[in-house]
Amino acid sequence: MDDERSSSDGDSGVEPGPDAESVRETYDRIADHFASTREYPWPEVAAFLGREPGGGADLDDDAATLADGAGPALRSRGAESTGGSGIDADDRAERVGLDLGCGNGRHAELLADVTERVLAVDASAGLLRTARERAADRGFDARLVQGDAASLPLRGDRVDVGVYVATLHHLRPRERRVASLSELARVLRPGGRALVSVWSTAHDRFDAASGFDTTVDWTLPGGETLPRFYHIYDPAEFDADLAASDLRTVDSVVSSGNCYAVVTPERGGDGSGV
Repeated sequence: MDDERSSSDGDSGVEPGPDAESVRETYDRIADHFASTREYPWPEVAAFLGREPGGGADLDDDAATLADGAGPALRSRGAESTGGSGIDADDRAERVGLDLGCGNGRHAELLADVTERVLAVDASAGLLRTARERAADRGFDARLVQGDAASLPLRGDRVDVGVYVATLHHLRPRERRVASLSELARVLRPGGRALVSVWSTAHDRFDAASGFDTTVDWTLPGGETLPRFYHIYDPAEFDADLAASDLRTVDSVVSSGNCYAVVTPERGGDGSGV
């Protein structure tokens, strides 16, 4: 399809490396169990898209409630992506949505309500399989693409509305994370909007003031544990990485211990970019 590109087209120059392979292999192994625990979209994503979440947040998601001020900020900033008072399903014609790090497709399902086409990208073939099963069960369409978040296999200037949640923090080192944010900027249309989120030191599970690298185990039903790499951001560091990329931050909030930012490409298109 015309949204896909060859790996040499606009290549970020950042190689995936063994760490990226390790994360992908881990999620391939835990895909079915992981997907079974991820039924509902995050409230923050639903607010950004102007949708109802459809149920409570998953226990491991740490996004059960919106922090004070987060809901209105995300809703109003999400509305700006279409230039109206909200993201209305009636205005979805020709609009392209992107779920980057789509997992089992629960946010792609929300995007399908407000966009004509949904691109759902994940590094894990196993997770893409669960997304395909969800789409078939729920009756929504999404173009599923396996790809590296730091070198997206998509052409530029295609996406109107993007969601990039709980994935950036799996990339290392910092250069790959910033490259991934710039890749998001590249595929967004001028004036497009996306919601980016990461785990944060603001959550009470972490006793740290500065960002740090760690691993968080996933335990399979039989008791086997597999480590997953995380970079836990402090809020100022998250803002700094966004500023170092080709994105411009429209709004940044902390909600339920996670950092969220509504972003747009730094290049013009809405009268306020460079």
